[in-house]
Amino acid sequence: MRKYKIVHYLNQFFGQIGGEEKANIPPEVKEGPVGPGNAFNNALGEEAEIVKTIICGDSYFNEHKEEVQAEIKSTLSEINPDLLIAGPAFNAGRYGMACGGAAEVANELDIPVVSGIYPENPGYDMYKQFAYFVETSDSAAGMRNALPDMVNLIKTYIKKDGDLGLPEEEGYLPRGIRKNLFVDKQGSKRAVEMLVAKLNGEDFKTEYPMPNFDRVDPVDPVKDISNARIALVTSGGIVPKGNPDHIESSSASKYGKYSLEELYEMSEETHETAHGGYDPVYANEDPNCVLPVDVLRDMEDEGKIGKLHEYYYSTVGNGTSVANAKAYAQEIAQELLEDGVQAVILTST
Repeated sequence: MRKYKIVHYLNQFFGQIGGEEKANIPPEVKEGPVGPGNAFNNALGEEAEIVKTIICGDSYFNEHKEEVQAEIKSTLSEINPDLLIAGPAFNAGRYGMACGGAAEVANELDIPVVSGIYPENPGYDMYKQFAYFVETSDSAAGMRNALPDMVNLIKTYIKKDGDLGLPEEEGYLPRGIRKNLFVDKQGSKRAVEMLVAKLNGEDFKTEYPMPNFDRVDPVDPVKDISNARIALVTSGGIVPKGNPDHIESSSASKYGKYSLEELYEMSEETHETAHGGYDPVYANEDPNCVLPVDVLRDMEDEGKIGKLHEYYYSTVGNGTSVANAKAYAQEIAQELLEDGVQAVILTST
């Protein structure tokens, strides 16, 4: 059996170049495996090896997507690998989008892709048709499980010469790709069996799962903004200096409520960001960039808005689960309604 030739895509952190301060580095190619690629190589043994590693900063990829994809396509065309490994990205949003973007390019060249991702990562939903995504935990702490799961899938792919079975059989997330299959029971019989199981409260599995869209009906516009009480809410992690509530830099388990009374603007002496998913330098130098207290105070003085609410709410969106984010929103919204707030400005990063 010939040895599979693999290219590995990594971000700046796993590529051992640096953290958020290196998120703007352009793509570069290194010989052989880097970082977690060494563990992949060891686990793959004689069946495959990583011959090149492509490293790119998360911010750079997402801000220069077409340019980076063109470079990756050129590199892959030159190397002509048998497979691309991307990540794993866990629940890092920009990294997930970059892994998916790399997979999209590989797909154009008919190069199969194996990646690892947390199901709530936006990169999965957007790019799931381009890669075999193994489900991971929401943080890099799950690397010890993600890596062997990805390796097992790669070995299965090699063994079956690319003819993988269904997601639940092979251990990858659904790709949204439908195939015609021949089965023993007619569709009408299977449908009746599912209906009977449902009526009896028994477990059953649909053959055509429908997407679950979270639809929110928009409220009526504010009739008179010049007399409205406006509140600030952010997932950009702006907190009082010292982060008194110890809001986590990723996968936040809480949010904070902080006073704006007698505060005309924020400064690096009074506030900072707790967020670990973007370069904090500018946000720390001028927190108003993320939470525009200064502009809203000016609008308040000029009579353009009625009043800036005396409290703002802050958490970190980086890696935070949808369930937690939804719960925070419900609690915050209830408080704002009780306080007579007519409109909210929601800022991110």
